[in-house]
Amino acid sequence: MKTFEIPDFYKSPLIAAIKRNRKLEDKLKKDFTATKLDFGPIEIHLARHFGFCYGVENAIEIAFRTVNENPGKRIFLLSEMIHNPQVNADLQEHGVRFIMDTKGKHFISWDELRSDDIVIIPAFGTTLATEEKLVSLGIDPVKYNTTCPFVEKVWNRSEQIGKKDYTIIIHGKPDHEETRATFSHSNLHASSLVIKDIDEARKLEKYLLGDSDPQLFYQEFKGQYSEGFDIEKDLQRIGVVNQTTMLASDTQAIADYLKNIISQKGADTFADTRDTLCYATNDNQSAVSGMLLEEADLAIVVGGYNSSNTSHLVELCEQKLPTYYIENESKLISDQRILHFEMHHQHEIETNHYLPKKSKIKILMTSGASCPDAIVEAVIYKLLSFFPEAKSIKDVTSTIEQNK
Repeated sequence: MKTFEIPDFYKSPLIAAIKRNRKLEDKLKKDFTATKLDFGPIEIHLARHFGFCYGVENAIEIAFRTVNENPGKRIFLLSEMIHNPQVNADLQEHGVRFIMDTKGKHFISWDELRSDDIVIIPAFGTTLATEEKLVSLGIDPVKYNTTCPFVEKVWNRSEQIGKKDYTIIIHGKPDHEETRATFSHSNLHASSLVIKDIDEARKLEKYLLGDSDPQLFYQEFKGQYSEGFDIEKDLQRIGVVNQTTMLASDTQAIADYLKNIISQKGADTFADTRDTLCYATNDNQSAVSGMLLEEADLAIVVGGYNSSNTSHLVELCEQKLPTYYIENESKLISDQRILHFEMHHQHEIETNHYLPKKSKIKILMTSGASCPDAIVEAVIYKLLSFFPEAKSIKDVTSTIEQNK
């Protein structure tokens, strides 16, 4: 797989050594057990896969190269490059300005842009309407496009099934940038509908089978269907694709459920879709499942609070043990106090006594696909600072290097 040039300040000697060693031991990526780092009084089990994925590294390389190759030019990002606050802040420090937030609210109006400006498309992609707007302003929307190839794969899959007269059902978060982009591209080829979870799939069942007033559909799924959506015609044949960062098990459950319902109408009513989650999402979720086979006291998940793929790793961990979702090491205030994101109510809270009082504490740890390895290393350093008698990072790194 291609390697990318990313800034050194995102890298971690410790994490690089761990990943290199695991890759040598498990070239086919069949072993999803965690990596044990035994520091004595604290033991950290790192997930087999975590951190920057192909699409994120690709986007970061393009963005920083764009900055370096265009001194003196005004450079803009449509919105956040990826869902990591440090990476977005770093780009802003390099003079990159954001045109809008992740919900589409403008910080800078289109009228302020000039034809000689550079606009970078984020890793999530963008809508066709936005691309057309940039073109109308004389700005090339392709030259500095960092859209993840795996997102584009979903668009291609949507096009394939759309051209065969299947309505496209998108499993995703309706207000997420990637889902909005996918919806825009899929709607170019077929009627489209976004459903966010299995509950909405169950709601859709009554319309698929004609068991409910069709007009109620337009109220129940308001804002989630394409213009001109005709429930009488557009729910006869369907196919399912997804936002690449959703839980694989959820997407599969939705696809199986809808296939079972629509198949009652006859053959060829459900498109032969393949799972469109990216490899990194699958690997990271499988690695968390493998990590959770370890007995531990708590889990720490590191990543941006608006990161979809990270939130799903948190969901998996929460099923088994106390889980703390943090952006970076600064959230570890002490060995007694932690600031962490309460995902279900969307706000940060403080928890006391998060580390148990015992002779050996076991922590499971992972991070999202947009989280730099340097932040994970910093979290480990911060945890170790609470245990003066713990072995050093250098000692553990040396041991890993010797075992290569």
